[in-house]
Amino acid sequence: MIRFENVTKVLGNRAVLDGIDFEVGPGETFVIVGLSGAGKSVTLKHMIRLMQPDAGRIVIDGEDINQLGRNGLRQARAKFGVLFQGAALLQWMSVRDNVALPLREHTKLPDDEILRRVDQKLELLSLDDAGDKFPSDISGGMQKRAGLARAIIMDPQIVLYDEPTSGLDPVTSRRIDDLIVNMRERLGITSVVVTHDLHSALAIGSRIMMLHEGRIVENAPPEGFIRSKDPTVQSFLESQYITKKGKWEGMGHE
Repeated sequence: MIRFENVTKVLGNRAVLDGIDFEVGPGETFVIVGLSGAGKSVTLKHMIRLMQPDAGRIVIDGEDINQLGRNGLRQARAKFGVLFQGAALLQWMSVRDNVALPLREHTKLPDDEILRRVDQKLELLSLDDAGDKFPSDISGGMQKRAGLARAIIMDPQIVLYDEPTSGLDPVTSRRIDDLIVNMRERLGITSVVVTHDLHSALAIGSRIMMLHEGRIVENAPPEGFIRSKDPTVQSFLESQYITKKGKWEGMGHE
């Protein structure tokens, strides 16, 4: 579904992406981790051509996205929904109007049908009572859920999440994790998640890829990731108090 082939991107004389290769298959929850500046968000931006590589190809459903014209690019981007790091809700609009915005901008659906679809997504994300509220009136976790409702309102095949649990308390973070899993199980959505939160990555990921200094140092299922022999991976795990023992001990021994 998504394939990066020897992708390189140089910013400020530094290779933020240095010849990376990976694939994301249909229905996966593919998690990208790494230190700040490792190229995680840059990778997401390349998937929807907000940035273009200096070398290599990015293939979406068999098409090189960087070779598409305006109409082709619009069709390719329609396959994606995006949950931005800060939810990016418009503060002067109600939650319902925020979620409805993509339908109003990109379709000719009558308003009653738009509102029906919006209320359906709000119910799915347990926001039934929040539709008439403004973003400033709801919690950070509810704002993230409203942003997710807007990201899936056009029924995309793929959802990109940029630090979905950033700034949230642990309980709310785990609720967002559950929602991401729910999107995959109920709607069959392919997810690509950028996060610093390894507990989240291990809970939701079908595979976890770590970027370091522009290169991929690991790309494995969670049980393989925590057993990586790469010192950078092990240091990253230990920094969040994750070891092969304890909670994660049973991984890979089913």
